Amino acid sequence: MSRLQNIYNDEIKKTLQSKLGLKNIFEVPKIEKIILNMGIGEGKEDSKLIDKAVEDLTLISGQKAVKTKSKKAISGFKIREGMALGAKVTLRNKIMYEFLDRLVNIAIPRIRDFRGLNAKSFDGKGNFSMGIKEHVIFPEINFDKVEKIRGMDITICTSAKNNNEALELLKSFNMPFNINQIN
Repeated sequence: MSRLQNIYNDEIKKTLQSKLGLKNIFEVPKIEKIILNMGIGEGKEDSKLIDKAVEDLTLISGQKAVKTKSKKAISGFKIREGMALGAKVTLRNKIMYEFLDRLVNIAIPRIRDFRGLNAKSFDGKGNFSMGIKEHVIFPEINFDKVEKIRGMDITICTSAKNNNEALELLKSFNMPFNINQIN
């Protein structure tokens, strides 16, 4: 098991159970999956950009990323059905915890002018989404070989019943939320 998964099983579960007032240990919220998504708008003209995005996302996540394709044609944007427009990867279990550990401890502190994550970015069902403007904050990416800096979306899906439980879960993993937005 990864370091963060051990911490969750040994310490975080018990503290969350008492903090949230849950009777059963199985009611304690947990992280189910993490989805990384990188949309490449210019990919419709040059397919090499999509391949580079898949390669970068694979390096960041530690798991093979897949190309995302358009579901239908949109003539105004010159998009055909089945055209590759981005890359995504879904992380679960050990790889998910290892990615979350690197995200919280290495990548987020490298963000320029960082003032904390928005605590209002929950969807009402306990899932948290955040955007990153520069994918080069991850140490796996060699800054010298990057042709263009791209953004990416990170969605953390939890088993929490509401936003407050999910917020407590992510705070226990040391996610740096903006204190002014929580209250």
